Amino acid sequence: MDKRITILLALMTVLPFGLRAQGTDNELETDFGARLNVTADAKIKKGFHWTVEAEARMRENFSELGRLQAGTGFTYKLNEYLKVGAGYIFMENKNSSDEWKIRHRFYGNATVGFKAGEWRISLKERLQLTHRDVNNRFQDTPNSLALKSRLKVAYKGIHAWTPYVYGELRNVFNDPACSATWSTASQAYSDYSFLGYSDAYFNRLRGCLGTELKVSYQSSFDFYLLLDYNYDKNIDTNKEGTKLKSLTYDRKLMTSLGVSYIFSF
Repeated sequence: MDKRITILLALMTVLPFGLRAQGTDNELETDFGARLNVTADAKIKKGFHWTVEAEARMRENFSELGRLQAGTGFTYKLNEYLKVGAGYIFMENKNSSDEWKIRHRFYGNATVGFKAGEWRISLKERLQLTHRDVNNRFQDTPNSLALKSRLKVAYKGIHAWTPYVYGELRNVFNDPACSATWSTASQAYSDYSFLGYSDAYFNRLRGCLGTELKVSYQSSFDFYLLLDYNYDKNIDTNKEGTKLKSLTYDRKLMTSLGVSYIFSF
């Protein structure tokens, strides 16, 4: 396990250099938080499930609430190897100014998996569209499109316990793009031009180690440790879109402890 963590941290170090186009990298921020989740999973018929969930996320070294969300979705198992799903998530996020902002997320996903003895390996692809109100369309995308790819390995040979590990990448497809000239003499940008929502890059790398615990036919828990590395572009322009004030990249490593309760019926 130490080897996996070493590789993950190495990727976190290398990843920003592959993403960098222009601008300045801010110092890496670190934080610790928690995730608490409750999910109800209803079996409509064989292979077809409806889920409802609620989640709260803590941040700032477990000292404050950073996100509240609730969602619903459907999954359908087409065959032994392929499962598809779709859903909606309502989110309230607290920004850096301690303001709660609402977001709406719609998603569709496909999971390919197979078994090898007690082992199960799966690849999940999720395409998601997140809508939010923005104050400046030259800085933020009102409808952000992203693809999350997750490779997971689980072991089901320890009675009620199912330990697992997964890695996940997120690719943003439509961040604001721009061109500008940086002057070292004036320490300012000139010749700024907004190029639309066309910038695509990998901006998240996750690694997770956890275990599921089946306590009864209907109830189960999921305990996990999540390393979440984010690399986000931060554009600061005037509202007219005629001047670029700054272009920076925020880097953050979030370590979270998570607990989920799943009720199936």
